[in-house]
Amino acid sequence: MVKSGYWADKYVQMKQEAPQAMKLIKPGQRVYIGSSCGEPQHLVRALCEATERLTDIEIVRLLALETAPLSLIAAKTKDQALNIRSFYLGSAKPQGIARNRRFITPLNLSAIPRLFKSRLLPIHVALIQVSPPDDFGWMSLGISVDITFAAALSADLVIAQVNSNMPRVLGRSFIHVDDVDVIVEFDEDLLTIGQPPESASANIIAQQITRLVEDGSTIQIGLGTTPQAVLLALSDKNDLGVHTQYLTDDIMHLVSKRVVTNRKKGFNEGKLVASAAIGSQMLYEFLHDNPGIEFHPSDYVNDPAIISRHHKMVSMNVAMTMDLTGQVAADALPINHFSGITGMLDFIRGAAQAGNGKSIILLTSTSRDGNKSRIVPLLNDTAVVVPRGDVFFVVTEYGAVNLFGKSLQERAMAMISIAHPKFRDELFFEAKKMGLLSSERTLMESIHGIYPVKLEETKEIDGQAVVIRPAKPVDERRIQEHFYNLDKNDVISRFFHEKTSFVRDEVEGVSQIDYIKNLTMVAVVGEFGFGRVVGIGEYLLDPAKNMAEIAFSVSKEFQGQGLGKILIKKLCMAARENGISGLYAYTSPRNQGMIKLFNTVPYKVITNFEDDMLILSCRFDDVEA
Repeated sequence: MVKSGYWADKYVQMKQEAPQAMKLIKPGQRVYIGSSCGEPQHLVRALCEATERLTDIEIVRLLALETAPLSLIAAKTKDQALNIRSFYLGSAKPQGIARNRRFITPLNLSAIPRLFKSRLLPIHVALIQVSPPDDFGWMSLGISVDITFAAALSADLVIAQVNSNMPRVLGRSFIHVDDVDVIVEFDEDLLTIGQPPESASANIIAQQITRLVEDGSTIQIGLGTTPQAVLLALSDKNDLGVHTQYLTDDIMHLVSKRVVTNRKKGFNEGKLVASAAIGSQMLYEFLHDNPGIEFHPSDYVNDPAIISRHHKMVSMNVAMTMDLTGQVAADALPINHFSGITGMLDFIRGAAQAGNGKSIILLTSTSRDGNKSRIVPLLNDTAVVVPRGDVFFVVTEYGAVNLFGKSLQERAMAMISIAHPKFRDELFFEAKKMGLLSSERTLMESIHGIYPVKLEETKEIDGQAVVIRPAKPVDERRIQEHFYNLDKNDVISRFFHEKTSFVRDEVEGVSQIDYIKNLTMVAVVGEFGFGRVVGIGEYLLDPAKNMAEIAFSVSKEFQGQGLGKILIKKLCMAARENGISGLYAYTSPRNQGMIKLFNTVPYKVITNFEDDMLILSCRFDDVEA
């Protein structure tokens, strides 16, 4: 609508009471309602009262709090009176809204503004909530910019609830009084949410995540218990940046601790960028006129091309279920408070394109009651939100894997290894049945092993970061390659004879371990999921003696740099904690490297001979004086 004259005069002329404003809505129209915590509650209540005279009204929304007034409309009206077009409904489904699920419109969040602005999906009426106008007539959409900005600028009729409690958020969040048709002044508290419940699983996942997020990274993180735990676990990081869909209290706390500085983003440096806020009243006060924060519409914040411009971009999103091939179902969980679309796929693809970027899927291994695995053989009756080809890192309480570039067999083994141990047998059986694993694969005790993350450590050796950690089933091929690349003499030292073939069956015993009776530690250089094994230390328990035999191999370029000492120290610590009495090793009397290495243990070393072999042993209860 083209207007002329002084904006302040027209502002006064446009003021109406909510019931009067609702009379402007006609049957058959499409009505957009401002999203999430920015929902104009007073206008929605008025619309609820007016629905008795309206038929075939289509409500368009993005994200709604389960207890928000919008649910009242669905409960009060009949099918012929109201349809709710929701962009990707989550699993938190109020019964009244769920009956309209046939109107769900799956769409990437970055594309929704274009749908409105192109008029392919015309918005007839937009109900929005804004801050009071400034001296120039500009009103901020505050905590709900996302797709509300596009809806407000493209709607035929804009009804704005002016609420003095709405913060004035900087960025591309402003709409002018001239672009509004009706003003309804009504102050009320904005919608808020409390902290999600504490979760032990989420805390463990968070500790796994911290190893993947480097200082100076730019992060995006979704909603829910697990993201809350992750953000708390990032408190020791430095110079993080934020480019995310939803700003939360936990991100605010990281800003206040100077963990988030936004100084090394590589794009929009110095600015925390988001498109909406969901949280407490304190968060909303933090946003008001804050020059370090900018809110932009979803076609900017969720644009993969924009996301990819950030330095070390890391996207972290919660999945509801995943299958063995890597497909992701990501409906909202009830504890996330909201139902609606996520921008998960936009951020996953943007992060994957960024320099040194990572996309991480967070997944609790079981349902809240522990009776159902969230890792399933195949997603048959659940919508796939993220295709398998877009999935990189996956983290559960039982470990982290990288599915990028992996075959279906490697993916199946990886997903089984991070599933809850009580469901691994069934998953292994189903994987073989589906042809994801070869028929000769056997179910070893390792299928129940719980990965001991506390044994992980990163050391810098000769200028390279070397990760020393327990082996995983997915390491099988890399361990095989390590043996093939060993020097001829090192092969003889390790296997006691010349050997030129290291077949899968032999390597399987090294890579598939239970972490208690048998443990393999590997030293890896290179990118997570693609690193090269440069050292191996392993122990295998002899139950009759309660003693474990150990063996080592180190690549030529890493010999003499203390890697063997680190490995044997880890094996000693793990074996002792697992109730094993001590260690022993068979070696040649000429193998001075092995003899020196064994003698570095802080226990009394006993030397014996058996034929032409030297037997070195120590007991953990016999500490060297």
